[in-house]
Amino acid sequence: MQALVIDDERLARKELISLLSQFEQVEVVGEANNVDDAKEKIEALSPDVVFLDIQMPEKTGFDLLEELDNVPYVIFTTAYDEYAIKAFQVNALDYLLKPIEPKRLAETIERLQKKLQENVEKASQEESSSTDKKLTLNDQVFVKDGDRCWFVRLSNVRLFESDGNYIKVYFDNFKPMIHKSLNALDERLDEKSFFRASRKHIINLSWVEGIEPWFNGGLVVTLRGGDRIEVSRRQAARFKDMMSL
Repeated sequence: MQALVIDDERLARKELISLLSQFEQVEVVGEANNVDDAKEKIEALSPDVVFLDIQMPEKTGFDLLEELDNVPYVIFTTAYDEYAIKAFQVNALDYLLKPIEPKRLAETIERLQKKLQENVEKASQEESSSTDKKLTLNDQVFVKDGDRCWFVRLSNVRLFESDGNYIKVYFDNFKPMIHKSLNALDERLDEKSFFRASRKHIINLSWVEGIEPWFNGGLVVTLRGGDRIEVSRRQAARFKDMMSL
């Protein structure tokens, strides 16, 4: 597994890299000392996991996650216990309190290995290309709304809804808002899994439960959970083709 260590303190990075060197299954492919540097290296190196300090100058670890389209597995590392509850609220893979104990790190690596193996098995069932940068159902995104934040697997997102300069993300019982345009998101999503129903909505095709005719040649799609979304007349023919109607 390939890892990136992100911490503004050089000694903290070196100490963690030294600890990780004891695990033959872990390859540290790089290190970063701030959010901008980390973002560039994540996009260039595509690590399996990032060991991420939360408190850094100018931008925090949470700020970094908000800026990423596709978020790798995240293990938070910090000396500030006050962030523990917030870190677990976002469903990070794990949370390590500095100074990091070798035994605690070993438990984290074991958990990470299991998650990566599950990921490989899921990915093998999907058609993919090395040149395809689209986000698939197996990818996860980071969503932050006020003080609440989550890691969300795209397979769990049933609907994206445009609301002014924001997008409402529907998953579980939550509908947080992210500052992004629906057009920009549409370009990033795998068209085999997500469908642009109208100017206002993108739906997850795996959540479609029912389809019925609507006014002026349009359609209404019912998603698992009860959400009803209108498919515009312009998109209805394409939708029927995709769903083999």
